Amino acid sequence: MSSAAPAAGAAGPTKAAGASPVTVTLVVMLGSFMTILDSTIANVALPHMQPSLNAAADSITWVLTSYIVATAIATPLTGWLSARIGRRTLFLWSVAAFTGASVLCGLATSLEQMVLFRMLQGAAGAFIAPLGQAYLLDVWPPEKHGPAMAWWGVGVMVGPILGPVIGGWLTDSFDWRWVFLINLPFGIICFTWAAAALPEPRLEQRRFDMIGFALLALGMAALQLGLDRGQQLDWLDSWEVRLEFGLAIAGLWAFGVHALATPGAIVDRELLTDRNALTGMLFITLVGFLLVATTALLPTMVQTLYGYPVVSAGALMMPRGIGMMMAMMAAGQLVGRGVDPRLMLAAGFGITGAALWGMSLFSPEQGASPFIFTGFFQGVGLGLIFVPLNTLAFASLPMRLRADASAIYMLLRNIGGSIGISLAVALLERQTQTSHAELGGGITQFNLPWADPAALAAAGAGGVVAMIDGAVNRQALMIAYIDVFRAMAFMSLAMLPLLLLLRRPPPKAEIVHLPD
Repeated sequence: MSSAAPAAGAAGPTKAAGASPVTVTLVVMLGSFMTILDSTIANVALPHMQPSLNAAADSITWVLTSYIVATAIATPLTGWLSARIGRRTLFLWSVAAFTGASVLCGLATSLEQMVLFRMLQGAAGAFIAPLGQAYLLDVWPPEKHGPAMAWWGVGVMVGPILGPVIGGWLTDSFDWRWVFLINLPFGIICFTWAAAALPEPRLEQRRFDMIGFALLALGMAALQLGLDRGQQLDWLDSWEVRLEFGLAIAGLWAFGVHALATPGAIVDRELLTDRNALTGMLFITLVGFLLVATTALLPTMVQTLYGYPVVSAGALMMPRGIGMMMAMMAAGQLVGRGVDPRLMLAAGFGITGAALWGMSLFSPEQGASPFIFTGFFQGVGLGLIFVPLNTLAFASLPMRLRADASAIYMLLRNIGGSIGISLAVALLERQTQTSHAELGGGITQFNLPWADPAALAAAGAGGVVAMIDGAVNRQALMIAYIDVFRAMAFMSLAMLPLLLLLRRPPPKAEIVHLPD
């Protein structure tokens, strides 16, 4: 591999410069998987935390909200901090702080402590996945970016799927505290391995854009809070949610104007004007929407409507992860052999849309097979999207922008997931109410004389009314799930025309590598 002058943003020799690309990939995979897994692993443990922390039902969700908001605020700092203190140094500090905060979360005795420690955990872990992606783009030549991104994507994309499974198993088998304490051994391994293997590229120093960071942090934090609190507070009927969305719109609009008009902004103007990078950010937001929303809906669906226990419900999600891993490996090989990434993206969105449409055909009385098959093919579709999308989005970006681009990329994936959960749950509740009203309106004493509540009460069969209402509730919820899955299928297929905005990268893009 060749190197360039530091002024060009090239890497210089370091003590760990001899580490192989495979070793670097494994190190950053471990770190990325550990942090992204934690974004969902605590979800199933919330009911168990509530009595231990003396928390109310409406306040225990701050355990999740604090992590998400802290991650959203810290992520945009990745590029500036990596140039300021060094990419390797930032990675090591992030792993150490994340591991320490995880232990503190496991030892927390009050809700206040847990929220504080989760904020520290989210802020520390925010840098690890973007730095990992930047490392992969540096240490592998362009023709190997596809396979490398496939391996790294296993941790990024499969982590949210495995989170509820592992969290449910740890909570049921041991204690909810092990959801956090399990990070200790893996954090120590990751830190030790990273200290020995990761190189330290020399990056061009730049000033800190305080105005840009403040605007972006305000906008992202307000958006995350609004999305998370909206469902509890009935969305725009609440002044708190109106204020949060107003601040989000104002902050993000002002940030966009600032970034486009200010040289050296915290998000470089070149990043916002690169067509592939900008389109890739739009697509990754949708991928986060589809991945996280489905991850949130399906486990609840199979437990409430089909009676599966927590661990079994998590196991039904595994085929999606298997399909995703298989598709990522295949996509990595195809990208490396010169197959047009846009064709794989088209296939991925098409398969994902078909799988979601298959989920809209679920029946209240069915076995596990429909969950397995539709989940597997949805995983295949998402896996075919992730690798070529990364290849296209980063193909034309110089080395100095990779950490920034990776940070914004990961941030938008998380934002997409938050939007997905909020909209999916809101649509689910609305459609459940609508369907319940329609179904219940059709059960009267005029078309079903035996269903007259007064007659049933007089006959001493008042419990039948409760049974009828329970059946209506179950059918209404099933119809609502079908409507949500169908809407997500249409959304996935509607993205296909936007593929025309993407440009195929040149066969041999110029890139600066770290020295062997």
